[in-house]
Amino acid sequence: MSDQIIARVSQSLAKEQSLESLVRQLLEMLEMVTDMESTYLTKVDVEARLQHIMFARNSQKMHIPENFTVSWDYSLCKRAIDENCFFSDEVPDRWGDCVAARNLGITTFLSTPIHLPDGSFYGTLCAASSEKRQWSERAEQVLQLFAGLIAQYIQKEALVEQLREANAALIAQSYTDSLTGLPNRRAIFENLTTLFSLARHLNHKIMIAFIDLDNFKLINDRFGHNSGDLFLIQVGERLNTLAKLLVVSAVMSFWLFH
Repeated sequence: MSDQIIARVSQSLAKEQSLESLVRQLLEMLEMVTDMESTYLTKVDVEARLQHIMFARNSQKMHIPENFTVSWDYSLCKRAIDENCFFSDEVPDRWGDCVAARNLGITTFLSTPIHLPDGSFYGTLCAASSEKRQWSERAEQVLQLFAGLIAQYIQKEALVEQLREANAALIAQSYTDSLTGLPNRRAIFENLTTLFSLARHLNHKIMIAFIDLDNFKLINDRFGHNSGDLFLIQVGERLNTLAKLLVVSAVMSFWLFH
């Protein structure tokens, strides 16, 4: 692998970027190394038996369309995996029954499956040309390297998204009453300054309701805590419905002491 490719890969990995941005740079480099007309990344939905072309680079007359979906069972990539043949410069002769390849005019095809670090199958990284191209060990090495880099990046993005969702859930939980689902005291007090500032700016008013449920303890004592909780839930639902019906521009929050 040339020093130029290594340097470009290092620069790409050093930047904070989206999966699309990274893949497009890798596809451009893959085209240079393989001398193919088109390079592309696919994602496979094994359950639906579909293969989706996510990103593609087309530098010459061949055009692999992005957002193009084909049957996985009849795709070139599936044939390559099943036959353990990841390069062919005789696609029309070897896989002449592949309609997509025939329509696209693919003669030379190079592919490798992408497996995520957890072992799950993600899709394929491919290069194709309408003309005969020779296989090279260098091209194969770069293809494998890029497939591994993409797999690592996809896994990283998935983990980051999981962390974001978990963090958002924890924040929401810390500001929500677990029984009624209404904003709790912490949510109200931490937002009061913002609410007052917004009200002054819009020349509106803030209404805060302190609600004391008379004889609530008697419900718990006579009917049990489960009935008391159900009562609080129903009160919360009514308050929430009332807040939605009121025509106000400010945010109204209610909480219950129990």
